[in-house]
Amino acid sequence: MPGGRLTLEDRRLIAMWLKDGLGYAEIARRLERPTSTISREVARNSGHSGYRADEASRVTGERARRRRKPPAPETAVASPGYGRDPEAMRRFETDFTEMMVGTGLPRMMSRVLACLAVSDGGVHTAAELAQRLQVSPASISNAVAYLETQAMLKRERDGRRERYVVDEEMPQRVWAESVRSNRAWADIARRGAEVLGLSTPAGARMDDLARFHARINEIMLDDRVAIFVADAVTVLAALLHAGRPLSVAALSDALGWPSEQVSTALRVAVEHPHIAGPVTVVSTGGEYRAVALVERLTAAQLAALGS
Repeated sequence: MPGGRLTLEDRRLIAMWLKDGLGYAEIARRLERPTSTISREVARNSGHSGYRADEASRVTGERARRRRKPPAPETAVASPGYGRDPEAMRRFETDFTEMMVGTGLPRMMSRVLACLAVSDGGVHTAAELAQRLQVSPASISNAVAYLETQAMLKRERDGRRERYVVDEEMPQRVWAESVRSNRAWADIARRGAEVLGLSTPAGARMDDLARFHARINEIMLDDRVAIFVADAVTVLAALLHAGRPLSVAALSDALGWPSEQVSTALRVAVEHPHIAGPVTVVSTGGEYRAVALVERLTAAQLAALGS
């Protein structure tokens, strides 16, 4: 077949025409091949007795088998441990990856994130990820760069090595990034509505877009407040018990929480003072203290209390 690999029949024709004294160019013309293909075939596969078709075909096959790479090993799963089934873990990692791909995350980014998420430590180096996923370091680098922009992982230094981490704070970072993204959409769409004019079709479309993203953020923020009410109340209790201003670091040490969790709880308490009834949080010089909401008291009540 012109342009494909030389077949045994091609080689038999080459051997016959060589015996007839034809040159490489003429043989190539008859087989509709480049002259270099014929000259290379004869040079590589000729023995002491010249070019023989059957021998050339056998040698070529053996050479191809030696070059053929062994099949890539199946992607290793994280060490099962805890009596877990490795095959079930492998299936879950695959399903997890496909779920993320289905939501729009590129496949390589999904594979890296799934690999990190299902490992008990939640951390791997680039070399470890490349080995586990059987991909190039460049593919890992590109995937990590993208995931970092989406707040889905973070980098850590371990000596000269860089490690990529998915930790318990990842959902909070993703949530915050989603809020920021929705706010940006709402702001630019609102500006577009003003520029284009609300009375125009394009302006009305932009206004709808702005309202949509603003509403999404309202829902997300309301849900987030509900999630962190318990944390906010715990922080208030800690401040009341301490009876003195405390920094985020001091609260983090006392409660045994990550600093980001403490900061989020404080922010919820400050922005939503109604969640703890008559007590709220105020910040002074980087420290926080719990105070009474005096707005709940009348002037006469404050006077009676000596305030």
